[in-house]
Amino acid sequence: MAKITFNNRQSPFFDALRSKIDNYFEEHKISPTGNMKLWSKTIILAIAAVTVYLLLVFTHLPIAAQLGLCAVLGFNLASIGFNVMHDGAHGSYSKNKHLNNIMSYSLNIMGGSSFMWKIKHNVIHHSFTNIEGVDDDIMVGPLMRINEQQKKYWIHRFQHIYWVLLYGLTYFVWIFWNDFQKYFTHKIGPTPIRKMKLSEHIGFWLTKIGYLTFFIILPAYNHGILATLAGYAVVLFVTGLVIAVIFQLAHVVEDTKFPAPDPTSNKIENEWALHQIYTTANFATNSKTISWFMGGLNFQVEHHLFPKISHIHYPQISKLVRETCQEFNVQYIEYPTIWSAIGAHLRHLRQLGRA
Repeated sequence: MAKITFNNRQSPFFDALRSKIDNYFEEHKISPTGNMKLWSKTIILAIAAVTVYLLLVFTHLPIAAQLGLCAVLGFNLASIGFNVMHDGAHGSYSKNKHLNNIMSYSLNIMGGSSFMWKIKHNVIHHSFTNIEGVDDDIMVGPLMRINEQQKKYWIHRFQHIYWVLLYGLTYFVWIFWNDFQKYFTHKIGPTPIRKMKLSEHIGFWLTKIGYLTFFIILPAYNHGILATLAGYAVVLFVTGLVIAVIFQLAHVVEDTKFPAPDPTSNKIENEWALHQIYTTANFATNSKTISWFMGGLNFQVEHHLFPKISHIHYPQISKLVRETCQEFNVQYIEYPTIWSAIGAHLRHLRQLGRA
């Protein structure tokens, strides 16, 4: 596939917005990276995850309590991904590059490859958001149709019903299939990945072996394989469901677009920043609870425009983004609650399944 480009020769929208954002940080004399708010969240989430893990592996609680803690651990791991890994991988956790890398490795503790994720998410998804055939994040397989450019099958008529099951399986598929597929094919979707260093090869395999050791082998030694697999399934399902839902609410709802490049020039008609606006949605931005647990990813518009800025600043800079959108008569997509966003997502799935 030829390289896709954007109409960036003139970018009046982004120039105006970036000037406002730069002035904001200069006037307030603050760094765009994380601060004590983010560091304290990291400590709280890490302590919670370790505590729940130790309770599950080294104590013998009633079955109901064990399954409940497995669900809590699944949600906890997703929240670590949103808050700690995500900012670290984007280089927005800290001014220190090495600390950012360390925080991004929290994904490896959870079984994923931070090496693959940085290419898939930072490079491809953030550059070519919602572009069919390029953005690997919207290539969800034949059981889901999320834009009109994807082929329609009869089963899609029911996708607004069975979505919960599929989303719950996504984390399992991610760490046990997708990472290995990318590793052995040297591609993420149609995009080739660079040659891995020896240390990156070693890191990939140590990640998978270590994950199996701590999440399957050690628990099975203490509780037996059947009980371990039952609890592990709950952890995987909750983690996958939460991660998938948050991503879908940000990009796959009624009002977001799936632009196709011009077939002759392979160029997107808008400047890159406007493309991000049209393909991304916010939700529940007034909920401090959701913002805390989801790492500010309910401010997805701000994140896509400024991925190098830590999520703790999104509530403040969102005011400047809204203001600039009004000045340029650009639609700023936002749903007031998480439930209204879920409704918009399900209506989108139903429409595409019946189109």
